[in-house]
Amino acid sequence: MARRYFGTDGIRGKVGEAPITPDFVLRLGYAAGKVLAGADNWAKTGTRPTVLIGKDTRVSGYMLEAALESGFSAAGVDVMLAGPMPTPGVAYLTRALRLAAGVVISASHNPYFDNGIKFFSADGNKLPDDVELEIEKQLEGPLECAPSERLGKARRLDDAAGRYIEFCKSTFPAAFDLRGIKLVVDCAHGAAYDVAPHVFHELGADVIPIGVAPNGFNINDGVGATAPDALVRAVRANRADLGIALDGDADRLQVVDAAGRLYNGDELLYVLVKDRIATHGNVPGAVGTLMTNMAVEVALEREGVKFVRAAVGDRYVLEKLREHGWQLGAEGSGHILSLDRHSTGDGIVSALLVLAAMKRSGRSLADLLEGVTLFPQTLINVRMRPGADWKGSDAIKQAIGAAERALGSAGRVLIRASGTEPVLRVMVEAERAPDALQHAESIARVVKEATA
Repeated sequence: MARRYFGTDGIRGKVGEAPITPDFVLRLGYAAGKVLAGADNWAKTGTRPTVLIGKDTRVSGYMLEAALESGFSAAGVDVMLAGPMPTPGVAYLTRALRLAAGVVISASHNPYFDNGIKFFSADGNKLPDDVELEIEKQLEGPLECAPSERLGKARRLDDAAGRYIEFCKSTFPAAFDLRGIKLVVDCAHGAAYDVAPHVFHELGADVIPIGVAPNGFNINDGVGATAPDALVRAVRANRADLGIALDGDADRLQVVDAAGRLYNGDELLYVLVKDRIATHGNVPGAVGTLMTNMAVEVALEREGVKFVRAAVGDRYVLEKLREHGWQLGAEGSGHILSLDRHSTGDGIVSALLVLAAMKRSGRSLADLLEGVTLFPQTLINVRMRPGADWKGSDAIKQAIGAAERALGSAGRVLIRASGTEPVLRVMVEAERAPDALQHAESIARVVKEATA
């Protein structure tokens, strides 16, 4: 059975359009309460299960939070409200507080007029496909409100931010601090605006925060991990040692050094693997995605580290890590997983791991990546009509074939559909940047014509 509502990262869409409507989200809360929180166990245990709801800073978060709360209450589930909280913060608190489930209202890196719902199980992990299918199945049934004596209650978790701040700090080695480091922290006007600056400041850094004035409409707007030029400018203007950029829900990371050089998730994965080799002596393997730059794969294998590619999406990176029993994986977009630190990707924790690697080695990021020269990649996003059969298009197949023949073994082509919006991502990697650009633009033109 195919999933109808869940994509690669929860349920997402434009606010006011199905499925991101108050009535649907209310039913979703009810269905999730039945499936995730075991609401039907009330009669057996006499105790209502509890879920945690966090959100980013989008104006629609108020509406969707109320709808979810109503749905859970109707199912007989108590609710804790964390307010604005990074997605990985909700995952951590769900596990730490021994709750039945965690829910995040966020569309991550998307603009403010989108929103979405993400779920975490009791152990702080994203839901497997079979559980999402069970929730979808429950959505098709009736909404039968629990008796008044079994309705769920709601309360604020007032110390949510403080608890998460302390968790993040605990992942940084106790022997180190950040004194003497001037650090620009870009929170994308998102969920980490009142958390991330405190983490780095309390560890001793001189913090220059940007993207910390959310108004409900400016999340990811020209700032954050998806718009790193703002961070580059701020690092240079403030003569900072380093800059970190998070996205709207703070599970992605991009880093900029004092020279204004940007480091993506592929490069940061290499840095963390090398650091782990230096401290533990052996790293059996690491996971990237189909988009991971070939130069990183080559460099890791040169270090004796097996490299495996997963489908694009941090949930698939996580699946591969669990399959192999490994700890480190990443996407170029900045989702970085270190399973000995957290159950999910965490931009703040990942930044602390990078800073610890620099502290341990006494070297800059540029030095740590010496000998790793990324192959030029061109990525073009092409909007398509919903439901367009791009896989069956002969024109697209021919365009891809022509590019692959021209590139030979000196490059590769990847086309994939976004799991969160009606977009085809066309990526071409080549030894020469002009070749990558030429072939990507050629394919993108054909894709646009075939899917309009």
